[in-house]
Amino acid sequence: MARRLHLNAFLYGAGHHQAAWRAPNSSVHRLTDISYYEELAQTAERGLFDAVFFADGHSVGDVSGGPHWSLEPLTALSAMARATERIGLVCTVSSTFFTPFHAARMLASLDHISGGRAGWNVVTSMWDAEARNHGYRAMPPKDERYERAREFVEVARALWASWDEDAVTADPEGQWADPSKLHRLDHEGRHFLVDGPLTVPRSPQGEPVLFQAGASGPGKALAGDFAEGIYAVAYDLPAAQEYYASVKAEVARAGRDPESVAVMPGLVTYVGRTHEEALAKQERVDRLLPVEQSLAQLSTFVEQDCSGWDLDAPVPPLPPLEEFTGPQGRYGTILRIIEAEHPTVRQLLGRLAAGGGHCTMVGTPESIADRMQEWLENGGADGFNLMPPVQPDSLTDFVDLVVPELQRRGLFRTEYTATTLRGHLTEG
Repeated sequence: MARRLHLNAFLYGAGHHQAAWRAPNSSVHRLTDISYYEELAQTAERGLFDAVFFADGHSVGDVSGGPHWSLEPLTALSAMARATERIGLVCTVSSTFFTPFHAARMLASLDHISGGRAGWNVVTSMWDAEARNHGYRAMPPKDERYERAREFVEVARALWASWDEDAVTADPEGQWADPSKLHRLDHEGRHFLVDGPLTVPRSPQGEPVLFQAGASGPGKALAGDFAEGIYAVAYDLPAAQEYYASVKAEVARAGRDPESVAVMPGLVTYVGRTHEEALAKQERVDRLLPVEQSLAQLSTFVEQDCSGWDLDAPVPPLPPLEEFTGPQGRYGTILRIIEAEHPTVRQLLGRLAAGGGHCTMVGTPESIADRMQEWLENGGADGFNLMPPVQPDSLTDFVDLVVPELQRRGLFRTEYTATTLRGHLTEG
């Protein structure tokens, strides 16, 4: 059988384009309405996606430029589980701000509520503003955060394994559960002291599916050791191939099968029945982009003040990747765009407006399917983390126009054959 793509829908606010909330038919007034997210998940499920994904943040930025985080992801996904039947439900969990017991308990509960569809994207978080909401004066150093993340994952997995699958017997004439089939951890590490067992019995998947999105050396090593799915940043096929090869090598280094881990770069799409129609959709939302806020976002990405940059001049020199202390994935993408395209500041802002440097594909269902197939067949991706620029319209366009074309080529499922998220990821 030919390889098939995996598809994940990254649901964010009114859409991933930073001007999406300004669009005439924007969903901005529904961002705290759970029915909005249920409808998005139902659309993605109609498109037979593997999962929907909720990212998370723990601080509020400049609210004048657009909406930030709204509903807490695990709470929202628990409600969405009741409105869907097959699609996976993935959320971000910060190993810096959560404890493994707290996270393991909530994720096991979501796995029970959804019938085995829970997943988690473990992150170390990055911003001092987030840290100051959790009792830190500043973020701990990167190496310390990744050391904590590794211990966090190990403890969470041990907690999920602390109930044997057949521990609960519910024998009305005997015992509810066999005490010999519950196991203490008695874990005492550098960051956590956890006795166990977990307060939630073994969930349908045994443990929720683990995703990771690190681009740095420690992030890729963590993914190599533990991840079943990897969210990546790559603005073109060469960048995707470079990352794909490096992270698959990390999986092999850990003694795991590289084919068992799905690498899914972010993908922004503008789909039209003609190329001109697709371009018009992109231009409509781009025209709503406020330059001042775009420069502020760029300042965040490159960790320097860009407010005085000349919009029509070339992008000023930036430090090389090895000297950059912030998140390296997106910064490396920005450097690659500058090297390949030599854009003006204004052109770079347009490139980053939706998805912040993730790949953008504009065109017909056929042309977009061509490029997705090229990435799949040439070592760039096992699937994609779709980032709709405007929600719900961009997601609906993809489901109605691109998914049938992928199915016609035999590149995507025509029905769900599994009932769990792990089952979806092992198909194809």
